[in-house]
Amino acid sequence: MGDRYDEAFPHKEGQLAAGGWLAASVPPGSRVLDLGCGTGLPTAGQLADAGLRVTGVDLSAGMITRARANVPAAQFLRADIAHLPAGEPLAPGSFAGVAAFFSLLMLRRAEIPPALLAIHTLLEPGGLLALSMVEADVDDVPIPFLGHTIRVSGYLRDELRQVVTDAGFEVIKEDAYAYAPASTDVPPEQQIFLSCRRG
Repeated sequence: MGDRYDEAFPHKEGQLAAGGWLAASVPPGSRVLDLGCGTGLPTAGQLADAGLRVTGVDLSAGMITRARANVPAAQFLRADIAHLPAGEPLAPGSFAGVAAFFSLLMLRRAEIPPALLAIHTLLEPGGLLALSMVEADVDDVPIPFLGHTIRVSGYLRDELRQVVTDAGFEVIKEDAYAYAPASTDVPPEQQIFLSCRRG
């Protein structure tokens, strides 16, 4: 799906705005993590262009290959965001910021709180999290996506805020965008962006 992903989602205003907030809010030259980096665009590229030291993580070998070509200044690691490997380059407290844009929705609901706790551990005290999800009251539901079937989970926004807060984050601000993907088999969606600080 990597070849078609950026074509299906050509407009990423919410993601660019949230990535811009993260880049502007962490100290210059900080280490930041792009969790579920996909092709590396736009987020890993945006953060690297801001002078940050970027590590990207994705489960797909194809996405990692594209990300390395798209953002050669960043470091990329193939790993499952539901079971992140311990130690370098993912040492506890080693990141000033984490971007997790539409990556947690690929997990079952039971896996999302542990993933948020893992992010909390990776962040330094006071570190920042830019998180986005599609607003939907679903758990591990199959949907058509770029000619394939994928399984997704989500929350309504109040429950999402609670799950994030329960994982030890303070929600600083929330934004929402109505989004209609360019691909005809991907349904319109409501995107929720949370800007958070590790408590």
